[in-house]
Amino acid sequence: MSDNIKNKVVVITGASSGLGAETGRHLAERGAKLVLAARRKDKLEAVGAEITALGAEVLVVETDVTSSAQVQAMIDAAMEKFGRIDVLVNNAGLMAIAPLDEAKVDEWDRMIDINIKGVLYGIAAALPVFRKQGSGHFINLSSAAGVKVFAPGGTVYSGTKFAVRAISEGLRIEAGADIRTTSIEPGAIQSDLPEGSSHEESANFVREFYKQAIPASSVARAIAFAIEQPADTDINEIILRPTVQEF
Repeated sequence: MSDNIKNKVVVITGASSGLGAETGRHLAERGAKLVLAARRKDKLEAVGAEITALGAEVLVVETDVTSSAQVQAMIDAAMEKFGRIDVLVNNAGLMAIAPLDEAKVDEWDRMIDINIKGVLYGIAAALPVFRKQGSGHFINLSSAAGVKVFAPGGTVYSGTKFAVRAISEGLRIEAGADIRTTSIEPGAIQSDLPEGSSHEESANFVREFYKQAIPASSVARAIAFAIEQPADTDINEIILRPTVQEF
């Protein structure tokens, strides 16, 4: 097995549960140094303690990705602790499913703020670091709903995840040869995402849909695969779904 993950400094947003926490666990087992960031401080600290117990070096930073200042503070804290950043995993996300007719504008705003602007704030904070180092790797969490529109109900969510794919591709082109960019597009994966819908009928549908979900470890392995490649190899896009998922 490649040891190209060992001692790499990996920053993960949305790390208090689900994909973020599981990715942290998996990379810790591979020898990475971790910066775990999320809004829910108690859950984040519990995950941090668990991963520290695996023998990993871990920094926990309470971070709301809708605040550019907090995202910048996260990157600054990572640099102060470790002196470099090798990978930023922009994982924090919200999936609020409801028909457009419900006009849940506040939820639309929240998805745009977390799913799109949160990724952009991460890029803005980390890109200068990567430029100065001459290396770095952005891993952005899109979705299978960013490849095929999930409608009715997921139109705005799909819009945000299509945006993540587009931003990732533009970033790949602009970043140049020294900085890698990966867009991960999962289908139904066990996480907190199904709990993001306030529209009861849609929430029930999503919970039913997610009965086919596969473990978050499947995404963690995909992220590790992208990271462990040699510096001259850039895994730009990975779509993964449960084998039983049609959408």
